[in-house]
Amino acid sequence: MFREMRRKRQQMTDEEARDVLAEATSGVLALAGDDGYPYAVPMSFAYDEEGDRLLFHSARAGHKMDAIARSDKASFTVIAEDTVVPSQFTTYYRSVIAFGRLRLITDDEEKFRTAEFLGETYYPGHPEDCDAEIKRTWAAFAMIEMKIEHLTGKKAKELL
Repeated sequence: MFREMRRKRQQMTDEEARDVLAEATSGVLALAGDDGYPYAVPMSFAYDEEGDRLLFHSARAGHKMDAIARSDKASFTVIAEDTVVPSQFTTYYRSVIAFGRLRLITDDEEKFRTAEFLGETYYPGHPEDCDAEIKRTWAAFAMIEMKIEHLTGKKAKELL
């Protein structure tokens, strides 16, 4: 179903790709947008290694939510390194693309737990502050899960 990487020699191992997700804080979520146009939106996220999923928070309405309602298929790209090397006419890069299906988390208990997980990712060691912020903004945000179905990472040949 998913294409194999053409330049396999530059493909990261699964562990390397997952390490990129674990260390990154943002990426670009690509969705099927309006009128057949792709919609790619920068997003903060948390990687739940145990659940093999990415977690996002969002406003409850807007272009992104409309696109998710239209199609649950998505990809998420993280650029971990992008160093321009002018003298070699290249860049030293490492990037990862996750493919999967999105799901709005509607159960209140699960929504709270995933929001706490996201909070712990960005403000570790302060669960009381995170919980207070979650409760304060509860009605205004949605939590979205992307179950990873396929993951691929690639790095510049100079980084092999």
